[in-house]
Amino acid sequence: MSEIRKVVQALEQTAREILTLLQGVHQGPGFQHISKKCQKAREHFGTVRTQMESLKTKFPADQYYRFHEHWRFVLQRLVFLAAFVVYLESETLVTREAVAEILGIEADRERGFHLDIEDYLSGVLTLASELARLAVNSVTAGDYSRPLRISTFINELDSGFRLLNLKNDSLRKRYDGLKYDVKKIEEVVYDLSIRGLNKEATVSAGGEK
Repeated sequence: MSEIRKVVQALEQTAREILTLLQGVHQGPGFQHISKKCQKAREHFGTVRTQMESLKTKFPADQYYRFHEHWRFVLQRLVFLAAFVVYLESETLVTREAVAEILGIEADRERGFHLDIEDYLSGVLTLASELARLAVNSVTAGDYSRPLRISTFINELDSGFRLLNLKNDSLRKRYDGLKYDVKKIEEVVYDLSIRGLNKEATVSAGGEK
C-alpha cells in the first residue's frame, strides 16, 4: 500500500510540473511558444511512462479495481494534460487509445493496467474547462480566431457527451459543468461579434493555429 502511495505521489509531482509548464500558454507571450511547451510536456510524459511501469509492479495485475482509488485522481489529471497537449498541437480530441499510449498503459481492460473509460471522460471534461479559459485569454492576447475554433470544438464535444448514458454520479456532475463552459465560450464569441472582431478573425483564420 505504501509502495503504491509513493509512486502515486511521484506521478502527482510530474503532473504538477506538466501543468505548470502548460499554464504558460494562457499568458500573452505564451501563445508564441505553444509548440515548444508541448514538446517539453511530451518529454515529461516520458517520466510518467517510467512511473507507470513502476506502479504496475506494486499490486497483482488482476486487482486493478481494488486499488484503483489510489491513482484515479492523478490518472484523470494526466488524461486532461495529455488531451490539452494534443489539442494545442492539432486542435483535435485525443482518443482513449492515444492517451493510453502517451501514458504507457493499456486501453483494453483485458490487457492489464488500463485507462478506464470513465477516467478518460473525466479528463476530457477538465479539458473543456481549460479551453473555456483559453478562449478568454486568447482575446486578451489579441488572437480573435482561436475562440471561434474552440467554440466549434466544444460544441462538438458537448454533442458527443449528449449521446452518452452517464451512470457515474461524479461524471454526471462534471458533465453538468460542460454546459457552463459552452455558455462561457458562447459569450466570448458573442462579444467578438458585437465588436466586429469575428469578421477579422474569420479572414485571418486561413491556416493560423
